[in-house]
Amino acid sequence: APRWPRRAWRRARRSTGVDSPRTAPSTSPRSAPRHITWTVGDAADTGLPPGSFDVAVSNMGIIFVEPLSQVAEVARLLKPAGVLAFSSWVRAQSNPLFDPVIAVLGAPTTTGFSPDQWGDDAVVADRLAPRFTDLQIERGEHRWEFASVDDAMTWLQNESPMHVATFARAGDARAPLADAFTAALRQHADPSGVVAFSSPYVVVSAVYRAS
Repeated sequence: APRWPRRAWRRARRSTGVDSPRTAPSTSPRSAPRHITWTVGDAADTGLPPGSFDVAVSNMGIIFVEPLSQVAEVARLLKPAGVLAFSSWVRAQSNPLFDPVIAVLGAPTTTGFSPDQWGDDAVVADRLAPRFTDLQIERGEHRWEFASVDDAMTWLQNESPMHVATFARAGDARAPLADAFTAALRQHADPSGVVAFSSPYVVVSAVYRAS
């Protein structure tokens, strides 16, 4: 995924990171720069002081939170003319990191939103327009590469927070889900066994317009 959030953290004199309880174990404070203070909580209800941040940055994070409450919380936290910047995956016709979930477990329960909606320009504009201006959207492709199908499966089952949670809730379907992922990944393996494919993403930025 895009690495610009790390560059932003390094340039900031003081930063606060918010992680969800589900992914917090994968984000060790010991691996973060000393000027970053980590807290664990709800991204849509952080409890942090209002109007106290110049920039709010998220790398494939806030897209998983209910959007109306998330946008409202970001607006509450930013100072006037503060900047929101985040990345989102874009819906693609084929996605070996998600298609097996649909095939085995079925479509997610309808919640009124999906993470990749943030990859749609019209949706982004509609959600941010009431509180933000100077909207900019940049597009890119993230190349996934694993040494082998086995390495990719290790990442899916032990390292990717979203996929670890999916396997945990799969129950008796855990083995069929693993088989489906294995089959999908093999379609992207070259003769040497290396698995590689690309996923489209967007980087969105906007300026908070205080009322």
